[in-house]
Amino acid sequence: MTTSLDQEIEGFLGSFQSPIKEIAGQLADAVRRLRPDLVPHVRLGWGSVNFRHPKAGFVCAVFPMSDHVSLVFEHGRLLGNESGLLQGDGKQVRFIPFRPAQPIPEEALGLLLAEAIALKA
Repeated sequence: MTTSLDQEIEGFLGSFQSPIKEIAGQLADAVRRLRPDLVPHVRLGWGSVNFRHPKAGFVCAVFPMSDHVSLVFEHGRLLGNESGLLQGDGKQVRFIPFRPAQPIPEEALGLLLAEAIALKA
């Protein structure tokens, strides 16, 4: 069953070209499936689908770009990076870039999401 939230996310992602809109949709679906306690919000001003936790607040966001999709963790610098997926060298944020035909590493992603929530909850 499609919800109004699903329609809002699909409408936002529909403004992007294939395969970016498919990657972003698959990534947003994976985050929702792995952590049903994260609530998605389309943020047109940011150009992203943001995910908030009831106790931890803003955790991560899916940012479609022209040639890839980034999953951005607000406090990514504090996360373990045993998987080697996290990139960036800023003071706070880390991200995982996803390119066409790249599989979504759901096990590693689930661990990062759980850790990001635990840091702030």
